[in-house]
Amino acid sequence: MTQADTATLLARLADTLESRLPANGGDPASSYTAKLLARGPDAFLKKIGEEATELVMAAKDNAPERIVAETADLWFHSLVALAYYGLRPEQVLQELERREGISGLAEKAGRPQT
Repeated sequence: MTQADTATLLARLADTLESRLPANGGDPASSYTAKLLARGPDAFLKKIGEEATELVMAAKDNAPERIVAETADLWFHSLVALAYYGLRPEQVLQELERREGISGLAEKAGRPQT
């Protein structure tokens, strides 16, 4: 899959997730995503935490297939969060592109202190 294919796939997924928002007619009775979005941040943030933990466990077990599957689950639920907050994966890709070639230490040091 090329970089353009990846961006197109993420855009298609984001479009689908946005269609599941309650404001866009998403039906919690017929869509897992619509149900998560209707329940609000607590529901999908909990799933993000669960999936991140499952990814850590898969990596600690050195289980490549599970690592891929759990990463997909984590990415999916992160995309749900982006949709909820009116954000797009293209924005994340732009941020990653901005960071490309910058030392992680330098990038982190340049962030505003919170």
